Amino acid sequence: MFISKMALPRRTFLRGLGATLALPLLDAMVPAATALTKSSASGLRRFSVVYVPNGIAMRAWTPAKEGTGFEFTPIIKSLEPYRDKLLIVSGLNNVQGGGSHAGRSTGFLSGVTSGDGGVTSRSGEYSLRGGVSADQILAQEIGRQTLLPSLEMALESRDTSGSCDVGYSCVYTNTISWKSDTTPLPMEYNPRAVFEQLFGDSGSTDKRVRLARAQGKRSILDSVSDRVAELERELGPRDRTRLGEYLEAVRDVERRIEIAEQQSATELPALDQPAGVPAVYADHARLMFDLNILAHRTDMTRVSTFMMAREISGRTYPEIGVPDAHHPTSHHRDEPEMLEKLQKINTFHVELFSEYVEKLKNTADGDGSLLDHMALVYGAGMSNSNQHDPTNLPIAILGGGAGSRPGRHVVFPKGTPHTNLLLTLMDRLGVPFEKLGTSTGKAELEALSL
Repeated sequence: MFISKMALPRRTFLRGLGATLALPLLDAMVPAATALTKSSASGLRRFSVVYVPNGIAMRAWTPAKEGTGFEFTPIIKSLEPYRDKLLIVSGLNNVQGGGSHAGRSTGFLSGVTSGDGGVTSRSGEYSLRGGVSADQILAQEIGRQTLLPSLEMALESRDTSGSCDVGYSCVYTNTISWKSDTTPLPMEYNPRAVFEQLFGDSGSTDKRVRLARAQGKRSILDSVSDRVAELERELGPRDRTRLGEYLEAVRDVERRIEIAEQQSATELPALDQPAGVPAVYADHARLMFDLNILAHRTDMTRVSTFMMAREISGRTYPEIGVPDAHHPTSHHRDEPEMLEKLQKINTFHVELFSEYVEKLKNTADGDGSLLDHMALVYGAGMSNSNQHDPTNLPIAILGGGAGSRPGRHVVFPKGTPHTNLLLTLMDRLGVPFEKLGTSTGKAELEALSL
């Protein structure tokens, strides 16, 4: 790492007309960044969760061999290039009860089931009850140093059209993030809304400026171009290259959002596809993953959760040869044809996730990459979807959070709560916590599966 004579504050913003552009970590910021202890340029201080609904075709997910040297199964095959940064984890249990789907999503990061919270109270209103989730515990600590304590994203809207667990509020199946035991956090699925969260003018409540810019088809970069040119004259060659790559990534994301808005306005019914959301699932996923990377890259947030779809999702995937709705397909009844379709959906999700991993790996962050400084969790709240089975969850851990001995398939003793693993990851992120939901202690990842 080259450290220049220039000392640029870590929290440097370029402000323009209706825009506030945070900068990525540059070499010129290192003296200021390393003055912080646990949030230094080389520290593991990022947490990202990617959740998939409706269970997994487990025989096509779980490696046959425990420990090192395992063969990658069809669903996780696209993660093979990251073996040296990966743990496949088996044997962990989610909480029981709370609705066959509602309990699985609610308990995934909290270890607390959706309790009476789905039942209508005497007043005729839903009384929600879950449990504070691991991401929000982390956000209370490492999120103090960022503008957004946490970022919650999804690929489906909260317009569920009645597709929820009977007797439970749809809120439970629409999120995995809970700020408190009565406060679920909504997941944002519109790229434009996320983009405005990251780059809008947070110092003003007047939206007219941003609306005028959007109507004039002006990039947010146009409004900060003078400040960019001034900053580039002060930076070293490596920082100028890094800044240029970052600005190009911002412009690319903004351009793709604009294209999606144009397409949705001219080709799709407004009721089916709100403006700003790409019509093609893969395009939507890639755009949202890129926004997630920008959020971490600029240190706007260090904690993020992402739902590839909500529980009980009825999305179809004709682009991969599965025109059937996801949820009915997940009730496969062990029929080979249905299992094959479910496997295709599961594989498709992992392939899109692996593209995200590749970009994290190739995005510089201090003396390493975003992936190096992140505990990245991929998983589902149930295993065998035909039975809504909350045991033996399919989980993958990547990045620095995989610890000092990655490249293994780790199998925990039967009955181990999955919250034990979450406590271990929180510990590695510098936020030790004694009890999370059903936890019985911290998971000894390094000691298992030699």
